[in-house]
Amino acid sequence: MNQNVIHYPRLDTVLMVEEKIKKSKDYPSRARLWKDLPKKTMYQTFTLILDYLEQSNKILVTKDGKVMWIGGNQKLDEAIARGKRVK
Repeated sequence: MNQNVIHYPRLDTVLMVEEKIKKSKDYPSRARLWKDLPKKTMYQTFTLILDYLEQSNKILVTKDGKVMWIGGNQKLDEAIARGKRVK
């Protein structure tokens, strides 16, 4: 997150993005997720939220840009805690 941030997201905006990802029936792309949000958000703010969610192990962004919710899964959280980071 070494970007020049113009606007930090508010908590309600972060929660809105989280809810949208959780309720998605498939794995949307970043662009589709951004366009489908109920409230318009600056793209820079949106990407900052996705970076935060990814760093906090709540989402996973695949190589092809699909966004997957992985937070709140106890077995997955335990596996991540036991695992080793590969660079």
